[in-house]
Amino acid sequence: MHLLRETIPALAHELAGLLADSEHPQLASQVPNLEIVDRCRCGDDFCSTFYTVAPPNGAWGEGHWSLPLEPQSGMIILDLISNRIVSVEVLYRPEIQRLLLSALP
Repeated sequence: MHLLRETIPALAHELAGLLADSEHPQLASQVPNLEIVDRCRCGDDFCSTFYTVAPPNGAWGEGHWSLPLEPQSGMIILDLISNRIVSVEVLYRPEIQRLLLSALP
């Protein structure tokens, strides 16, 4: 099991802060228990997206919505189903990609 707070602690801290300052601050309470189940395997050199549940075969389906956040660098977009974080899209953050690839080759 790869908890985000143990695998990439700086991102967990950043994500909790961004959520606390967002229009949906209640989502920050999920961050301490987010598990990295798998990573995106698209092969794009700018992608550090990871899943907190098993990735779907196709679209996420009913109840899905996205929440773009405003980090200091790169992009972070959360995918949620019924207000549960199911994926964290992290783009243009090579330092996160290195840590993610180390944990999930």
